[in-house]
Amino acid sequence: MNEFREWRGRRPFAGGLLLFLGGAEILVTMKAPLPVILKIGMQGLAGYLLPSLMIVCGLLIVFNPSQRLFYSILGILLSLGTWLTSNIGGFVVGLLMGAVGSTLAFGWLPDQEPRRTRKDRARDRAAKPHQQEQPAEA
Repeated sequence: MNEFREWRGRRPFAGGLLLFLGGAEILVTMKAPLPVILKIGMQGLAGYLLPSLMIVCGLLIVFNPSQRLFYSILGILLSLGTWLTSNIGGFVVGLLMGAVGSTLAFGWLPDQEPRRTRKDRARDRAAKPHQQEQPAEA
């Protein structure tokens, strides 16, 4: 389990996963036998192509993080395109998941130090002796 955690920490895992799940949700709503299916915009191939490409972009973000900027820009454009082609972006849920996942992947920084918890920062402050600042002389 620790190996998976380290592997996940070296890539924009949450962004790729959300983009993947957003595309999958849109595909499910396209094939769902719902009585309330909206048919707005282009139908046919584009309705299935855009969410399929969202799934591919999500997987590529996870497994090829060096190209995450290109895939995340493509992912946000595909997510926004599903508004017109796929039941208003999978009833807006898939569109939002794809958009949030793409922005998370775009903003991910690979060589950033791990965040320190509030408890660790408070413990470090308590361990350091309090230094009084001397007023600056003019």
